[in-house]
Amino acid sequence: MPFMSLVERFLEFVKFDTQSDENTNLTPSTPGQMVFANYLKGELEKMGLCEISLDDNGYLMATLPANTDKADVPTVGFIAHMDTSPDMSGHNVKPRIVSNYPGGPITLNESLNVVLNPEQFPELNAYVGQDLIVTDGTTLLGADDKAGIAEIIAAVEYLQQHPEIKHGKIRIAFNPDEEIGLGAHKFDVDLFGADFAYTMDGSEVGELEFENFNAAVAKVTFKGLNVHPGYAKHKMLNSIRVANQFAIMLPRWETPEHTEGYEGFYHLIGVNGSVETTTLTYIIRDHDRDRFERRKKELEHLVRKINNEFPDCASIDIHDQYYNMREKIEPVMFVIDIAKQAMENAGIKPKVQPIRGGTDGAQLSFKGLPCPNIFAGGMNFHGRYEYVSIQAMEAAQRTIVEICRLVEQR
Repeated sequence: MPFMSLVERFLEFVKFDTQSDENTNLTPSTPGQMVFANYLKGELEKMGLCEISLDDNGYLMATLPANTDKADVPTVGFIAHMDTSPDMSGHNVKPRIVSNYPGGPITLNESLNVVLNPEQFPELNAYVGQDLIVTDGTTLLGADDKAGIAEIIAAVEYLQQHPEIKHGKIRIAFNPDEEIGLGAHKFDVDLFGADFAYTMDGSEVGELEFENFNAAVAKVTFKGLNVHPGYAKHKMLNSIRVANQFAIMLPRWETPEHTEGYEGFYHLIGVNGSVETTTLTYIIRDHDRDRFERRKKELEHLVRKINNEFPDCASIDIHDQYYNMREKIEPVMFVIDIAKQAMENAGIKPKVQPIRGGTDGAQLSFKGLPCPNIFAGGMNFHGRYEYVSIQAMEAAQRTIVEICRLVEQR
């Protein structure tokens, strides 16, 4: 039975609704992810891979055995996540291929007037002449990270079909719940057994990332006192108004819409309020660990200021999510050198840059598995304007194959 092509696999994968949900307290957080995991397990079995395992938490792992006679070749791993973002629906995704993109606007949904326009997304201009997979304007696409899954499987298939390419043992893993920051929490690094690995979860062709934000989430709760508004003078305490006072105390320029590069931010992502109780949810991000710690202390300081004016009104709960993997990658920079050389061999110019976000690789690096991040090719993640170039996916597949070849040669 012939293998499915890279594109055929990707188009099949996006049919699965695998949105994660941070409110269920389950792993995987949604049942659709386990449905997809079982499907992928069947595909890996058909390919003849070995050491296939799928645990109750939805972590799927498999092995392509070495075909080299060399001893002591490191085991390299490739990892991608199965879930899609909760930010937009991933149900009933209807992808469409725009062949030989001529440039200019792409109408995704005429009735809803949803248009993918290079005036709004100038990165589109770099894809003229390529074949783009787009949405119908009502859902996200799921290239984040089903493109990564398809690329890993396609690369393994290519190696199976080309035994003349010598490689060591290759481990692959597909995990749940990356989009809610839990993708690596129950990842069994010892069971995976790789010496180092790469997440295929980046965006533009050539991206190679080993620096990411330090990250935390903070929930600030304000307690008020509700009385009839006609008789509220000197009695009512409106928690919504106090929460608003708190929010504007933070520096307005240190938000996502005003920062870039290595600049960190406070990002208000949720407001839930009534006169009696209001909660503000923030994510805190900074590449520099000291500045990251100072940002958390600043929120605690502002809570104290609120309580000086309104005694016992405000409380704060802060939880760290992940840290900058750079400190774990720098001692083993050869893993970056291999990836850069692999891209160059594949005709790709490496773009080493910091991630303005997070990746499972950050947590895995701190669990003892050095794990930088490589491009998967998708653009405009988490929304209706998401798209991926078929040529970009093919470039990612070539990069994986080259990494495997170079690891054996070295």
